[in-house]
Amino acid sequence: MATHDDRSTKTSAFSDDGIYAGSGGGVHHFDDGTQNFDPETKHFDNSGYTPLTPSTVDPLDDPFEDERTKFRWTASADIGLLALRAVLGGVFVLHGLQKVFGMFGGPGIDGFAQFLQKSGFREPRILAWVTGVTELTGGGLLVLGLFTPLAAAGVLAVMANVIALKYKGGFFGANGVELELALAAMAFAALFAGPGRAAIDYNRSWFRHPLVSGFLCLVLAAGASAVTLLVFR
Repeated sequence: MATHDDRSTKTSAFSDDGIYAGSGGGVHHFDDGTQNFDPETKHFDNSGYTPLTPSTVDPLDDPFEDERTKFRWTASADIGLLALRAVLGGVFVLHGLQKVFGMFGGPGIDGFAQFLQKSGFREPRILAWVTGVTELTGGGLLVLGLFTPLAAAGVLAVMANVIALKYKGGFFGANGVELELALAAMAFAALFAGPGRAAIDYNRSWFRHPLVSGFLCLVLAAGASAVTLLVFR
């Protein structure tokens, strides 16, 4: 490859300046040992230099390199997941207190067992305890961010059963499933998104592998819902 030297033809005090013989007054050149200079075109042969290719260019010096900040886990996601867990878990803690202890105007175990019996379930008292304890402990664990996949799977299974019982009532209204679908979607999101870093689960194995743990717990939730609807009803 030939490169044109269009700089001054005058000699200066620099050590790498020189005069090519026969150039008609001299031509400025690099002190690179090049001898094949053409005085007619004022070009010199630099074929001995290694051409610039992707393999010889440092990517750190690439002016076209994308210098935008790479996506990282941010505090905004942690705040969002904390709010999700707090609201979802708090709702189920209150419902669990209603069913287990009869607080906040709830039916208690006896009243809830009677409701399950009227809805066609066998062993209604056992199911009442299982449902109440699942809501209470699952909600509390979600608030704390402890064993989050299991807690989310538990409340998701409860909501799946409620939706199966109420779906004939439509979407809106007192007998609709609007609220249940919203709570189930929140539980599903917590199941796969994880608790965020503002949680006791932070840096545990299921925190580092949310997809695997979420899928396994989703299978458990589906199995629990199927057993409740097909065996106990």
